[in-house]
This record gives sequence, C-alpha cells and structure tokens, in this order.
Amino acid sequence: QVQLVESGGGLVQAGGSLRISCAASGRTFSSYGMGWFRQAPGKEREFVATIGRDSTITDYADSVKGRFTISRDNAKSTVYLEMNSLKAEDTAVYYCAAGNLGRSPTIYLYWGQGTQVTVSS
Repeated sequence: QVQLVESGGGLVQAGGSLRISCAASGRTFSSYGMGWFRQAPGKEREFVATIGRDSTITDYADSVKGRFTISRDNAKSTVYLEMNSLKAEDTAVYYCAAGNLGRSPTIYLYWGQGTQVTVSS
C-alpha cells in the first residue's frame, strides 16, 4: 500500500513557473517508477511526465517537453514537477502516480488526490 499526496499547486501568470511535489508513504518509494498526469475540466486525463527508478531515465509529453522537468529524491520519498514557461493550456488538476516508468495510466497502481494548477493569461 502506497499513499501519495501532491502539494504546491496554485495560481500563476502565463510565462511563470511553479514546482509541485508528491510525497509518498507506505512501501519503499525507490521501488517505483513515478508519473505525473493532468486533467482539465471536460477533458481526458493526459500524460505529462514519467521517471524511472533510475532517475536519469525520463519521458515527457510533447506539449511540455522543454518546459517541465520531473525529478525525484528517493531519500525524501518525493517526486517533483518543475513547470516553467507556463501556458493557459497547462491549467489542470495534476496527479502523481506510482508504479512504473511509462506513459500509460494502466501501469500505475497508486494515485494521489491531485493539486490544482491554474495559469492566467
């Protein structure tokens, strides 16, 4: 059993930056790949970024590549998403998930409650 809690969401102007975090408890954090997903009102949940147990292996959605950076600190059982050059289209609830490295939500076993990120333009 793994519990995930996101934090750090908020309101930011277009072009600004924000870092959100996901703290894990329960089973060993370092055993899991981690992912970030987001969901805007009326839209499907979409992949944002993922990171493997080996934190040098990462993958990003084309829409955020070059702007967002996923990282993890296994000693703190925390995964981060640094968001730069934010756009209005980035507005969504952001969810972290634990399971494996990958783009499909089906490979993730545990999910956080989400944190709201709102970008004003």
